[in-house]
Amino acid sequence: MNKSKLLFFLITMYGTILTLSSNSWISMWMGMEMNMIAFIPLMNSKNKTSSEAMMIYLLVQSMSSMMFMFSIMMFNLTMYSMFMNMVTISLLIKLGASPFHLWLPEILTKMSWTNSAILMTWQKIAPLSVLNNMVYDNKIMCLSIILCVSMGALGGLNQMSLRKIMGYSSINHLGWMLSLSKVKNNWMNYLIIYTIMVAMMCWMFHQYNMVHINQVNNMDMTLTEKMTYLMSMMSLGGLPPFLGFLPKWLTIQTLIMDKMYVMITIMIMCSLLSLFYYMRTMTKMMLSFSMMNKWVVTKSNMMIINMMTIVNMSLPLMLIMNMI
Repeated sequence: MNKSKLLFFLITMYGTILTLSSNSWISMWMGMEMNMIAFIPLMNSKNKTSSEAMMIYLLVQSMSSMMFMFSIMMFNLTMYSMFMNMVTISLLIKLGASPFHLWLPEILTKMSWTNSAILMTWQKIAPLSVLNNMVYDNKIMCLSIILCVSMGALGGLNQMSLRKIMGYSSINHLGWMLSLSKVKNNWMNYLIIYTIMVAMMCWMFHQYNMVHINQVNNMDMTLTEKMTYLMSMMSLGGLPPFLGFLPKWLTIQTLIMDKMYVMITIMIMCSLLSLFYYMRTMTKMMLSFSMMNKWVVTKSNMMIINMMTIVNMSLPLMLIMNMI
């Protein structure tokens, strides 16, 4: 990373921290603007389509920021409910939540895996923290949660691009995070675990230069690498006994305590649908044992692969330690 990119990365982090520590609408808006303006140069890469991704991101984020600023300026002239609805819609656009989600999978196909990981994780913190600070029974939020989990599950079913699959997976997980931000202030726990899972998956995709599903099927991996990829994908789908089941378990418990039975039923059913397209990426690879390299070759990244296996299996390990 050169010095200019390091500077923009630090400004991106500072913008998010400013939004988190703000107690006024204007300073929150300033933090999100700093974050957006500094992230755009980070998106620039050797990929020819990165400039198109930068333009799409700038237009979408500028529109949501203008809407956010306009609603703040009109706060004293409009009804409180109308003001909160406008702020909520502007933040949902910024997050890429459904029904304003179409730009997110499209932009991910034009970015590198590193930038995609930042967009799917760090860039969600500031808008989610602002949404969490809004104490208001918002029906738009409930509708967006249901649309996020359903569109995130259905949108990825027909995709062959791994970046689009990760994009729709991000939309699906965003629905779970929004449900926690609506009910309780523990969405950050979900985001931290989701960040760990996305970082591991994006590292693996970047390391092996994977872009489409058929590339995954034809990869010459050792059994350890295949099992690590399998566990990482299953963890991202929230399948027990892997780490990704923990945040969904906590979310289900929280929503049941708040008696939101219909919403949690829809979310669980859509989560099962999303597991289908996770399994599509690995089924052929796991079944093609004859194509696997029988001689175990020690690679330089085997230590990271083993660490990923330990992290994915940390949920049962924590339960065993708790029982002891």
